[in-house]
This record gives sequence, C-alpha cells and structure tokens, in this order.
Amino acid sequence: MSEPLLSVAGLCKRFGALVVTDDVTFDVRPGELHALIGPNGAGKTTLINQLSGVLTSDRGRVVFDGVDVGRLDLPGRVQMGLARSFQITSILPNYAVLENVALAVQARSGSSFRFWGRVADEAPLNKAAEAALSRVGLVGRSAVRAGNLAHGEKRLLELAIALATAPKLLLLDEPLAGLGQEESAACIALLARLKSEVAIVLVEHDMDAVFALADRVSVLANGRILATAVPQEIRGNLTVRTAYLGDEELL
Repeated sequence: MSEPLLSVAGLCKRFGALVVTDDVTFDVRPGELHALIGPNGAGKTTLINQLSGVLTSDRGRVVFDGVDVGRLDLPGRVQMGLARSFQITSILPNYAVLENVALAVQARSGSSFRFWGRVADEAPLNKAAEAALSRVGLVGRSAVRAGNLAHGEKRLLELAIALATAPKLLLLDEPLAGLGQEESAACIALLARLKSEVAIVLVEHDMDAVFALADRVSVLANGRILATAVPQEIRGNLTVRTAYLGDEELL
C-alpha cells in the first residue's frame, strides 16, 4: 500500500473553553476520495480550516506529501498542492469568471494573493484558467461577471478556482450546499470524474452523494473521529448510527 498523501495526527483546536476538534487522526491515500461526515456542530468545517491553513492548530501534526505543513498558511499550502473550496462561496463578484480563475493561476505561480494586476491581458494565465473552466463546464461563461452567476454556477466556479492551482489534494466543504436536484446530480458526476485525477477530502451532508463517491469515510462527532472505514462498514456501524440519530439517515 502506498504512503498516505495526507496524514493527520492528534489534531486539536480550542476556542476558549470550547474544544472543537479533539485528537483527530486519519489519513488520505493518493487517488482516494475520503469523505468526512458528522452531525451539525461536529467540527467538520473547523477541521477543514485546520487542514487548509486557515486556522492554526493548538496541537497535532498535518503531514502533506511527506512534509509537515503545520507552520504554513493557506497560500503556502496551496503552493504545496493543497487546495480547498468553502462552505459559502468565496469568489470576487465584480470580476469576470475568467479573471477569478486566472487570479488563482497567478497565485499558483508564486504571485501574491493581493496582486490583482491585469490578468485579462495575460494569455498564459487565461489559457490555464480556460482549461480549469472547461473541466467544470463553465468555459462558455468566462466573460460573465461572477456575481451574476446562478448559485450552482458559483459553486462550479469555486471548484474551477481550486483546480486552477493544480492541486494534489482538494478539500471540498459541502460543494452540494444549496444546489437543486439536477445541479446536485451534475456536481456528483463531476466529482466522480475528478476523483480519478486528484485526491479529494469531501465534507458533505448529502449521504447519497457520500456513499456514491467515497472510497473511505471518516465520521466526526463532538470533535473526535468515531470511525474510519469503507462506506458499507460505516453504514452498519452502531456507534455511527447513534451519533447520527435524529440528524441524518444513513440507510
């Protein structure tokens, strides 16, 4: 078996007296879609923030591609190949769709995230941005102001922005949130295609999507990992079912 691409050991985060993540330990293998599920308030988004460098952990280690990235911030981890999307869309609404993605390409190349420049005039940036937009089906919307996109298109744009950084691992925080049935089906199909190209950590409340896509599932409750296993084992795990009682249906 290959070495894990991402190895998380003993990760903890407190906000005052509140313990949000507590001794979280799991790993993600190359080429794997690893789902993180759990009841509301389990600490999933905080954990994604710790993994991506948005939050500094109080204790524990995050080793990515053989390197301890605990001291790196979000831009540093993006440079390493660790990219994320957010639970709530985080795009630049007054910039064109193409410009949003081209800025991510610019950041990947080592430019500052605060340097906007004239990306519309940069052919190499635009070519790479168009390739990312093509992967998510938005190439025909490249000239549209991002703020004018429909909600589902904004979610796809955010995914294109993450892909434009040439990630080895994608951290996706509820990519199906707010999508209609047809949009969800299209997004699930897209993720199924992407998982053959890049490892993915998926936080998602849609259990149909989780069990259709995941190679392994880790269950988080009260800040701790209850179980990590293949989807069928998670379905039959009594501890997991108890944690979800009244919140999610696993059958």
